[in-house]
Amino acid sequence: MAAMNVAQLPGTQRAAISNSLSAPIVLKSAPSSRVVPQALPGTRTTPSLSSAQASPFSARSTLRGIRQSTSSRGSWAVMEATKRALISLSDKSNLEMLVKGLAGLGFEIISTGGTATAIEKMGVAVKKVEDVTGFPEMLDGRVKTLHPAVHGGILAIRDKKEHMDAIGKHSIGPIDLVVVNLYPFRSTVTATPAPSFEVGVENIDIGGPAMIRGAAKNMAHVTVAVDPADYPAVLDALKPATPAADLAALRKKLAWKAIQHCSSYDAQVAEWLWGQVGSGPQPMMTVPLKLADTLRYGENPHQAAAFYTDDSLREATAGGVAGAKVHWGKEMSYNNYLDADAAYQCCCDYTEPTCVIVKHTNPCGIATRGDLKEAYRLAVRADPISAFGGIVAFNRPVDAELAKEIREFRSPTDNETRMFYEIVIAPSYTPEGLEVLKGKSKNLRILEAKARAPSGLSLRQVAGGWLVQDADALAPEGITFTPVSEAKPSPQLLDDLKFAWRAVKHVKSNAITIAKDGRLLGMGSGQPNRVNSVRIALEKAGAEVKGSVLASDAFFPFSWNDSVELACKAGVAAIVHPGGSLRDQDAIDCCNKYGVVLLTTGVRHFKH
Repeated sequence: MAAMNVAQLPGTQRAAISNSLSAPIVLKSAPSSRVVPQALPGTRTTPSLSSAQASPFSARSTLRGIRQSTSSRGSWAVMEATKRALISLSDKSNLEMLVKGLAGLGFEIISTGGTATAIEKMGVAVKKVEDVTGFPEMLDGRVKTLHPAVHGGILAIRDKKEHMDAIGKHSIGPIDLVVVNLYPFRSTVTATPAPSFEVGVENIDIGGPAMIRGAAKNMAHVTVAVDPADYPAVLDALKPATPAADLAALRKKLAWKAIQHCSSYDAQVAEWLWGQVGSGPQPMMTVPLKLADTLRYGENPHQAAAFYTDDSLREATAGGVAGAKVHWGKEMSYNNYLDADAAYQCCCDYTEPTCVIVKHTNPCGIATRGDLKEAYRLAVRADPISAFGGIVAFNRPVDAELAKEIREFRSPTDNETRMFYEIVIAPSYTPEGLEVLKGKSKNLRILEAKARAPSGLSLRQVAGGWLVQDADALAPEGITFTPVSEAKPSPQLLDDLKFAWRAVKHVKSNAITIAKDGRLLGMGSGQPNRVNSVRIALEKAGAEVKGSVLASDAFFPFSWNDSVELACKAGVAAIVHPGGSLRDQDAIDCCNKYGVVLLTTGVRHFKH
């Protein structure tokens, strides 16, 4: 759900309608007048308004209730004009402030069920909706507000004589304000344990969306609010002195927000229902996005950018960067989000205590150790030049000792320069550890994020469409590593091969990783041909390549005088690749010649 831009509000009194991260709008007021229609003495017909009398029902006017009553003489009269608000809420945040504010503005409050009970307890007068409709709730509460006395009052066009005649004939009073939010469908169906299908169905709201959409449709005359954070703006705008243009502009913005609210809700219901009855790709897919942050710029300063969170059900408990808490540092940038996500996804893929350092979405350092301080030092040493200015991720809590190591560690390039980082991200921090890290730099972004298992869907945009696939969640534990060479791997080599294989999944193709003793020595990424990625990885590994292992994200198209022989001659002890090439036998023969272990997985890990 995108946030509202109210830069177009008329006049100089502008403010931002609140979304989940911004402050509510505050509209200043200026004097205006009201006209209230008077009863016509001695008449016995339904009162109607001439065009000259229509002003109380214009876009500016606070909406009036026109009621018919029969006197002892049987004559019709128009009761005192009354402003009316209909309130029906699942989320009752800020309710007391709202209803007391409305009471102070002279509103009659109509409400349903639990909301009405809550309002009564606050000491504010409330009329139950069944007293308005003359019809009780029925069907276990499925039918409460689905009635002409409600929807006629919401949808009537105030300056259209035929509409006002129609609701007057049926004793329906106009409704000025609709404050509704919907059943907590998302939290209900994603709860643990999972609810039954029947419980999910009962949490599909019908009356709420109908009222919201009706009020939004009649935005020229009705104010609608779906977000408790907007209540102060609404109360301010409904004051008699608010300029007509400001109220009209606010209503339009709130109507847009209300429709977005319903759209997001419907997308979640559709996603859940497809999970119950469908299989394979959805014939139509809606992804509800909610603005989390407006960024300074995109990948480059000339590109505007924003960050949205995914409100779909599959992301409700997924964890990761989108739900991270920023404890410290500068505001996040577009590139920060990309790099932090790459680092944390890679780090969370490891089950043992691990440190990952990423630069431009590629891991340049990875190490697994029982002591995270040692893991951090080894991750930096893999490529200290690239690590400088990178993102550091841990899959275990950061305590004071680890934080001191991060703060004080000198670059291995000169043993003098303190390492600089854009971001540190971890599942949690001790209070002492957090304070130590804050002392490293006022700009260091310190993120705390729930660990995220690789799962769900991966979406990627192309011009005019989207590519959707299952996330690459296949870990070494779910893969068979098959020796195809004469030499067989020792337990230590096999562990290193699995470590390197886990790493290569997170490197841009063509991807090569070289590792030894649970740490990355070098990687080659993003090259149009595989042999160049091998050369880069070997160069990074340097003299430590002797006895190391090499992983390739895809098969080797050529081996002799190419990737495989180059690695064998450099001193690599074992190689793992998916296999499947027409020239697989060349790779086997080459490894046998040099006494190198060769394993296949039958699984490819392209990353584009």
